[in-house]
Amino acid sequence: MTLVEAVRAGRASARETVETTLERIATHDPAINAFTHVLADRARNRADALDARIGAGQDPGPLTGVCFAVKNLFDVAGVTTLAGSRLWRDNPPAPSDAFAIRQLEAAGAILVGCLNMDEFASGFTTENSHYGATRNPHDHTRTAGGSSGGSAAAVAVGMVPLALASDTNGSIRVPAAACGVFGLKPTYGRLSRAGTALFAESFDHIGPIAADADVLWAAYDALQGADPDDPAQSLPPAGLSVDAPLRIATASGDFFAQCDAVARETTADAARALGSTAKLDLPGIAAGWSAAVVITLIEGSNIHLNDLRRAPAAFDPMTRDRFLAGALAPVSTYLAAQRARRLWRDRALRALAQTDVLITPALPFEAPQLGCTEMTVAGQTLDPRRALGQFTQPFSCIGLPAMVVPLAGRASMPRAIQLVAHPWREDHLLAAARILIDRGIAGANILP
Repeated sequence: MTLVEAVRAGRASARETVETTLERIATHDPAINAFTHVLADRARNRADALDARIGAGQDPGPLTGVCFAVKNLFDVAGVTTLAGSRLWRDNPPAPSDAFAIRQLEAAGAILVGCLNMDEFASGFTTENSHYGATRNPHDHTRTAGGSSGGSAAAVAVGMVPLALASDTNGSIRVPAAACGVFGLKPTYGRLSRAGTALFAESFDHIGPIAADADVLWAAYDALQGADPDDPAQSLPPAGLSVDAPLRIATASGDFFAQCDAVARETTADAARALGSTAKLDLPGIAAGWSAAVVITLIEGSNIHLNDLRRAPAAFDPMTRDRFLAGALAPVSTYLAAQRARRLWRDRALRALAQTDVLITPALPFEAPQLGCTEMTVAGQTLDPRRALGQFTQPFSCIGLPAMVVPLAGRASMPRAIQLVAHPWREDHLLAAARILIDRGIAGANILP
């Protein structure tokens, strides 16, 4: 029964849904630290307006009554956009909502708050020195992933069924995998970023994180729409065919050089469930990863250059050091990274011509302990704050759509895979995810 049907039958209301949501936030957020702002009055007013519309015989949309929260780099009218920083705390409130928020509310959703993140989206662990670390709902001693850790944790603990996030190098997919929920990074340019604080303009995407694949896809559909305020936005070509059956392959080669046995087994389990035995090597992926690291640091530092000069001590030390490294890099380094990026894209697209969907690990290892700076994986010593994005960064670098699908069943920590498709073929990601869900392999790990 939909909320519209429940309201008309006198069994529920949007206001009751909001009150339940606010109670759950009050109960669980002190231990998780996912929210930076709870917008109780706005949510209640919105719910009352929806109930009135339903009572008048209207259907407000496919997301009616779905409560959602947003990473705090999305503009929310009347709220100062923090982007996880101390520097922006005294900025004036945003005058209007980001395009993405307006799209979700036009489909009937209800905004209830803003969520914690790594400062300026630069990080994979949401260990924010200004607003505290967001903790993984499945083990409070571990990171929730980042930079959208608040978004994934809020969904995984059941505070909201839907959250908006951004993804530069994996900031939707890394926390979604770490927390055991669904996360989608669409094709670069498909969804408008207007009204969001950018990290690296030529990499940044927005997308949904959700407890349920149907909610994820309904949100993705609602988020689409032409927006002249984002010059990077582009629309898919007409006439995309529906391919059946899907050709599915598993990544091979360098993908498994730096990951643990759990990541390998999880990927193999998904491939078996999808009936796929094909393997696909992607030459040049190491260069793609390196190019992503260099370009994001340089583009990110350029956005914040004035503040780096004016108030370096106001940055999180780790963010400051990353941006300073980017600011000091010579132009020749940036140009070389862009050449490597183009070469990697050409090679990746040629290789992917053999398949419709590629299966990869989502993470190289389980969510690390908070504060962890070194761990041994496959006989190699890694910094988890960098290594967490090794499977996500190369695909952000070239703008391919990718989705994290959590595997069902309880384990010590959530397990997840990443699915990657051709540009504009988000439908292939959903089709593959749907097979895994229908076969009982995939499902979000939501705490009761």
